[in-house]
Amino acid sequence: MTLELLDWTIIGPAFVAGLIVLSTHVPLGHEVLKRGIIFIDLAIAQIAGLGVIAAHSMNWEQDGLEVQIAAVSAALIAAIGLNWTEKRWPRQQEPLIGILFILAATGGILLLTGNPHGSEHLKELLVGQILWSTWESLLPVAGLYAGLLLFWFTLGERFGALGFYVIFAIAVTASVQIVGIYLVFASLIIPALATRSMNRGRRLLLGYGIGALSYLVGIMLSAIFDLPTGAIVVWAMAAVALIIGLLLPSKSRAR
Repeated sequence: MTLELLDWTIIGPAFVAGLIVLSTHVPLGHEVLKRGIIFIDLAIAQIAGLGVIAAHSMNWEQDGLEVQIAAVSAALIAAIGLNWTEKRWPRQQEPLIGILFILAATGGILLLTGNPHGSEHLKELLVGQILWSTWESLLPVAGLYAGLLLFWFTLGERFGALGFYVIFAIAVTASVQIVGIYLVFASLIIPALATRSMNRGRRLLLGYGIGALSYLVGIMLSAIFDLPTGAIVVWAMAAVALIIGLLLPSKSRAR
């Protein structure tokens, strides 16, 4: 183990990528908990990933516009569909989300059947490629998330459930290609769960703090011990959230 392994030209963009993902996922995570649809992030992320896999199976350029269109289109269709099912079958929304997730997951496996790089594609989809982030690749994502945040905090309530589902689909589509499905779920749920008893201002601030510290610690541990980055950041986030939760006043934990 040596700190010389910490290459900040790699760690820096990766950490900023995590901060960019957290910028939308922390507030959206609180909305997910409020609505009681915990696994929507896994479902939408898997649907977006299915769009990416479908594009790859048609030999489209990996970083091309067609892949992004396929991913966001798949996620938006799923989001609009879930908005419809929430109105029609509200009590069955969570199991329907679970069914959507498993269909997307198995659909990806079917599309990758016979692909010699299929297992590699699935691994990238699950754990992400955050260490491959560059300053240039993060600029359009940062601009997209800034627009989503502006819309969410100014006009989100006016558009109700549909606005939430659309913003959620677009945000998750971008983040799943950076950090992977596992970290999308962790970034949405863990900070929100750890701070759920606080008022809105403190909740967001502490949620961002938990997420930022977790990404920094996880990325550094990944570099030092040569561990998969996405997986170790998830564990770091769970540990940080648990410690913060235990340090909160008992009255806050009770609420």
